[in-house]
Amino acid sequence: MNEREQDDKGADRPAGVNPGYAAFQLAKALRTSEGHDDPETRSRARDRIAKWAGVLENIICGGANYGSRTPLAQVPAWATLEVVTGGFATGRLLAGGPLQAHEHELIARSRAVVGGEERLSINAHYLTDAGIEELGNLLKTGRYDVAVPEEGALLVVAWLVEHGHADEARTLVEALSPFLASLRFFPIPLKEPRDFGPRVHLQDVRATLASLSAIRPNRRILAQKEAAEIWSPFHDRVVALFLETTADGWPCRRYPDGWQTRALALTAEFVEKRAAHGLCSKPERSKGHSSQLRKLLERAARSPELLTGRDVGRIRAIVECFLRKRGAPGSDPHLDARRRQKAAVRAPAHADVAAVVASRLRHYVPDGGLDDVESPTSPIGATESTATRLPPGTDVPVSIRRKVERSLNESIGVLVGRGIVTSGETLAQVLPQMTAGIRAAGIAEPNLRRLYAAIYRAFRRRRSLLLLNLEKQVQIEELPWVAAIDQYRSASLSVRELSRQTLEELVVVALVSFPHAILPNKLLAELRALAKGAERDIPIVDELAADIFMGRFSGKFVESARRAAELLEGTLYARYYGIDFDAIRALPTAQEPAPRPWFWQSSTGSQTDPFAEHCAARAGVPLGTWDPATNGMIVEQQQIVTTQNLASLIVGLDLREALQDRLGDMARNCFRWICDRHQMKVDRWHAKLIRLKNTAYAWRQMVFYLAVATPDVVADFLAWADDHLEGRRDPFRSRFRPALLELRLAAQGRRLDEPDSVAPAPRPLLGWSKVRHWLLSEEPAH
Repeated sequence: MNEREQDDKGADRPAGVNPGYAAFQLAKALRTSEGHDDPETRSRARDRIAKWAGVLENIICGGANYGSRTPLAQVPAWATLEVVTGGFATGRLLAGGPLQAHEHELIARSRAVVGGEERLSINAHYLTDAGIEELGNLLKTGRYDVAVPEEGALLVVAWLVEHGHADEARTLVEALSPFLASLRFFPIPLKEPRDFGPRVHLQDVRATLASLSAIRPNRRILAQKEAAEIWSPFHDRVVALFLETTADGWPCRRYPDGWQTRALALTAEFVEKRAAHGLCSKPERSKGHSSQLRKLLERAARSPELLTGRDVGRIRAIVECFLRKRGAPGSDPHLDARRRQKAAVRAPAHADVAAVVASRLRHYVPDGGLDDVESPTSPIGATESTATRLPPGTDVPVSIRRKVERSLNESIGVLVGRGIVTSGETLAQVLPQMTAGIRAAGIAEPNLRRLYAAIYRAFRRRRSLLLLNLEKQVQIEELPWVAAIDQYRSASLSVRELSRQTLEELVVVALVSFPHAILPNKLLAELRALAKGAERDIPIVDELAADIFMGRFSGKFVESARRAAELLEGTLYARYYGIDFDAIRALPTAQEPAPRPWFWQSSTGSQTDPFAEHCAARAGVPLGTWDPATNGMIVEQQQIVTTQNLASLIVGLDLREALQDRLGDMARNCFRWICDRHQMKVDRWHAKLIRLKNTAYAWRQMVFYLAVATPDVVADFLAWADDHLEGRRDPFRSRFRPALLELRLAAQGRRLDEPDSVAPAPRPLLGWSKVRHWLLSEEPAH
């Protein structure tokens, strides 16, 4: 990416947040709400309009302090905010808002509801002896859900009261009291208990039901079915009528008795059929034989004398074409052709099969997953066939099976192997189901352990806020109700070992399954939680956004770079990227900075960050600007010298041996990914820039895997890569060949920053640039 190809963000950016981003997102939502064909998509777009309108109002009127971990005034850090893309809080609290279905049910059977203060009354009810008893029963049975962390607060109060900790319970209630009228601090009742264990699912049965219900009949397929079953037979009858009039090879020479009556009846039948079957356009297509012959039949039915010589010639041409193609109506060739046509469209509509599968899924717990997907996706049974008119034994289409499999309860490895978990982001989405149980394993009391797991899982669904000045996201221990029970957790040996084992397995699965991609921030959050449970000191660093980079890195970035030095000193990676690890080791550990304004510029004294200066020097750009391209180049150098968590995790978990036999395949998969992505046609300029950035990510990961592999693996890879690149198309093949040459030079022991290392392409391969990147085409940016 280069300076000219970025959004218009200059170094003289004013204090505060630029409203342009929010306005752009609002405009996108408006276009979708007005122009999209799908009504559900338009409805979702209208929801986004309301959210982004709130963000834009907050920016313009100063209603939110964006960049802070408490962006809304009078709202504590622990409150769960509604957050949209980019980390902007809309101003809405997710535990607040309109009353939900379970609240209405409670109000209906409660006698203590005060008019206009329904939520306060419900919270107050659960603080009575009867309410505490209700919550205690929920704790014992596990029949509750916690959708947002706040919904577990009064369950904690109930547990504390039941176990003789009344003072802690009162302290917690005092902390919650300012929000009892507005937020839900009580759980959602369930019919069956939730399960937290080693098996996870991508989405619950309720979400799968929604996706199946969203399947609509395909109009094109229905039109083809209508053509084969309604209009082709009708056309056959029109042809047969004209064949009755044929003599000496010409139609309309003789008309048998009753012909006009039958012709008029057939034309009237067309009107009735068309009113009932209007999906297929073929009968109305002016240039089509079916439409032309039918109109000529209507004229002949009124009076044969109305037909001109030209009309008769046209009838003859259409009928002869029909006979050559299919034979006479009723003949064996004709009947065989029509049987094949009907067979091609005989398969039941996906929407009809989806409705049957959905009816099966309604017998399962909606909030859970499926231990078995074979039963819900088995062929249509005899009873179902009678009720739906679907042929018995009809197989469930693969596309519908895949939707059901998204609810399959299985281990992470199995879900990845079956293509259900397809990326690091998806992996992060399912992990809280498993890590919640691991984090809770240190709690001896089973009811509290299950409650902690439910709160943890809900907490992990919180979206990250936009933060500046190296502020940290809210941690689960900051929730008052979690802090109240934290003293009852113990870091037992079993918890440490389980956390360590799970952490190792997840890192290996993520790297082997998605070797080309850096670990996403959501996944890193789960890995940090597991590392904490395993008592492993691993400096895990997030991917930083170039447009909000403040010119400083926290101390864990320096420590991560030092871990990389332990592993990569003198390797292919160090030579290829020209890294001076001695200089890295000499850097002081960064200190947490004092808060600084939005318009911060580079300065001297206590505000300098040696590691950031080192990265800026490597990038050859100044530190302390608001130019995204400049900041992107600095952040990319940070990713290079830290390896963006690869070295930290492999060193911290001692995974080199576990990965050794897979490193060659991992490197090949990275190279394949790069080549495949650059063979795809991409028109939008921004999409090309994203592809370029991801290419640099994949290339860097690939170089890392080769750096920790054996020399034989590197040699085999380079030979394979040459052959693989030759099979790609130009211009990518020609543009990319120098990059592979530079990698070969580094593998031979030459540092790419040496003066005699010369190649046509800039080196090493990077994703950010202040000039047009050599991998991009010559077409102008737009």
